[in-house]
Amino acid sequence: MDTKTRNSAIAAAIFLGGFGLFAYFLPKIMLAVGNYSTVAASVIAVFFVLAFFGVFWLRGRSQRKKGL
Repeated sequence: MDTKTRNSAIAAAIFLGGFGLFAYFLPKIMLAVGNYSTVAASVIAVFFVLAFFGVFWLRGRSQRKKGL
């Protein structure tokens, strides 16, 4: 494994770990926010899903620009 692939693997692990940690606490966050506003709780869930796919979309755009 060369430096470039190792750095990519580390970055992927950090992203997946961060999203996994947030997904683990997402139900508790939504219930806490849902006590104030159900719309706000829904927005948090939608934001989580969009952010997850947004990271991969941005990565794909970056790779296409680099020609990889």
